[in-house]
Order: sequence, then C-alpha cells, then structure tokens
Amino acid sequence: MSFCWTTINVNNMDESLNFYQNIVGLPLNSRFQPNPAMELAFLGEGETKVELICNAGADETKVAIGADISLGFFVPSVDEKLQFLNDKGVKIHSGPFTPGPHIKFFYVQDPNGLKIQFVERI
Repeated sequence: MSFCWTTINVNNMDESLNFYQNIVGLPLNSRFQPNPAMELAFLGEGETKVELICNAGADETKVAIGADISLGFFVPSVDEKLQFLNDKGVKIHSGPFTPGPHIKFFYVQDPNGLKIQFVERI
C-alpha cells in the first residue's frame, strides 16, 4: 500500500495555488474542472502530493480546517525559509522551535487556515 495524497478543500483556488506553488514550492501537476461548480488541482512530486478542491457551490463557512492538523515539508534551512517568507510578506504562525538536537521547525498558515510546518533536519 502507498499514500496517494492529502486533500484540502479551499475557498479560492488561485489564492491556494499561489501559496502551495510559490510559498511551499510544490509544482502543479494538473488543474481541471470535473463540473462547472468544482475545480481540482494536484500538486507535488514523489511521495509529496496535495489535492486542492474548490467547490463553488459549497458554503465557505463549511470549509473548516482542524486546528490540530498540519502538513509538514522538509526544507534545507529553516533560517533561509524564514527569510524567504519574510521577503514575501508571509506571517509566521509560531516558532521556530528546536525540540531536540536534530530538528528545527516553524509554522505558517495557508490561505484557508491550515497550518503548514517547515522542518529542517539538523
């Protein structure tokens, strides 16, 4: 068995694609509309895959993200990623944290409030 992807329901596809492509760094694989009210996009490569779903017919208040859920992405340097995000005007949610001698990380939020964790192996 292998992992397929993580699905995220989003309120605005363009805003979310901008975040996941330009902030997280995931390449866009496909973007399409299975019907006039719904748009899907698949991003990522290798074992890192994200599916974004924007349903124009859904009530935005029903697109809820769990406060205790986060997606983690490895980066070569937490300090370099922090500088990159600062230059882009992205607000840091929390951190950086160094809970042990071999890991350092921090969180931002995507446009829908999902926590995104950037992790460096030290």
